[in-house]
Amino acid sequence: MDLEAVIGLEIHAQISSKTKMFCRCDNDSFDKEPNINTCPVCMGFPGQLPVVNDTAVSKGIKAALALNCEIPEYSKFDRKNYFYPDSPKGFQISQFDEPVSVKGYVDVEVTDDEGSEPRMMRIGITRLHLEDDAGKLTHVRNGSLVDFNRAGTPLMEIVSDPDMHSSVEAGAYAREIQKILRYVGSSEADMEKGMMRFDASVSLRPKGEDKLYERAEIKNLNSFKALESAISYEIARQTELWEKDELLKSPITVGWNDEKQKTFFMRDKEESDEYRYFPEPDIPPIHATRDMVEKLRSEIPELPHVKKKRYMEEFSLIEDDARILTNNLKIAQYFEKVVDKSGDAKRAVSLINTVLMKHLNEELIEIDEQKVSAEMMAELIKLVSDGDISYNAAKGEVFEEMYASGKNPGVIVDEKGLKQVSDSAAIEAACKKVIEANPGPVEDIKAGKDKAIGFLVGQVMKEMKGQANPQMANETIRKLIA
Repeated sequence: MDLEAVIGLEIHAQISSKTKMFCRCDNDSFDKEPNINTCPVCMGFPGQLPVVNDTAVSKGIKAALALNCEIPEYSKFDRKNYFYPDSPKGFQISQFDEPVSVKGYVDVEVTDDEGSEPRMMRIGITRLHLEDDAGKLTHVRNGSLVDFNRAGTPLMEIVSDPDMHSSVEAGAYAREIQKILRYVGSSEADMEKGMMRFDASVSLRPKGEDKLYERAEIKNLNSFKALESAISYEIARQTELWEKDELLKSPITVGWNDEKQKTFFMRDKEESDEYRYFPEPDIPPIHATRDMVEKLRSEIPELPHVKKKRYMEEFSLIEDDARILTNNLKIAQYFEKVVDKSGDAKRAVSLINTVLMKHLNEELIEIDEQKVSAEMMAELIKLVSDGDISYNAAKGEVFEEMYASGKNPGVIVDEKGLKQVSDSAAIEAACKKVIEANPGPVEDIKAGKDKAIGFLVGQVMKEMKGQANPQMANETIRKLIA
């Protein structure tokens, strides 16, 4: 039987705010001593009243707008009732039947196989709703330890339509969502800090059918690699069940064992009735006025796929370079500032995407955590454009010193004596000397073997201790031989 996978994702992303969702506790609980970032409100003590974090609501709505969602004028919070050790209140404050946004979509570029042409696909967004997070369980030999620092952390949950059919599509969608949330400033979406995680629902059906069969929901995937690996494994597992005519009889929840690279059964899937949702009695409805929504819409920046297309058209960048630059908003902003001040997009993209990015990837740091400012990079490019230094010197010795010391490129060029000689008489004298000393390559050039010109230019550079203007040397050698 020819089967196709049907995949939907729930993406949980921590909202970037100073405080938690319903109290004034610090929203940054990463790497802190357990259970110090709590208060009576986020711990659910009797008589404590939650107060909605306006910033978290605004950032949730802004993210929803960037995902082309509709924003109802009124939405509300609900109590999702379940008992688990890391939920101090005994329930979660979430949104059920009247969420803050509905009916959106995102266009995603998917590359199915290495070397194949990318294709665009549109994935529907069922809803983006707001909620608070639970604490964290650490399982030890004789039990579990509970850390409530994360309890009450503001989250947005983005629920997709079941529009994906492979782990590659799901991975591409998740990466696009991460980029969009970062671009609009709604979430840092840093998975190493637990700021973004996925639940993936996977089912199979015969190709051509519209029916949705029972699904397995893979819980708490915390990396793109885990997401794609878990979906691929679950598709293979369910394919075997179909071949044996042992289809899932009801929805189930499974976990992912990263070490064994396989899913494992956890429990039957809970349905909404089992959570006994009811309106949160201590929080009034959210009123999103049209003025508020339009103001937030006006603050949405140029999004990554639009920026990428513009870079290709405006700066004549190849698709791969444009993709690398727009994957990270900080890098895109850095690039635009360098181009604005240097007027040279070609050299800017070359230095950023190859030389600078190499260092950032090796040190695992952001572009704003290193010493070479956009102004310094633009100055370096101008030194090349003005013929003061060669491009090889710029991307090599000069840049390396800039990156290590934070010195301006002009200062480094003066200190190291790297300024190019553009004196035509001096270059001509060196070229004549090299031509006389190398009759073989000269004859090759006369015979049409143009590669030999590179050797002669190299000899001129050596003669002038690397300070000759290579373009002038090239032109002078050709003139003298002709």
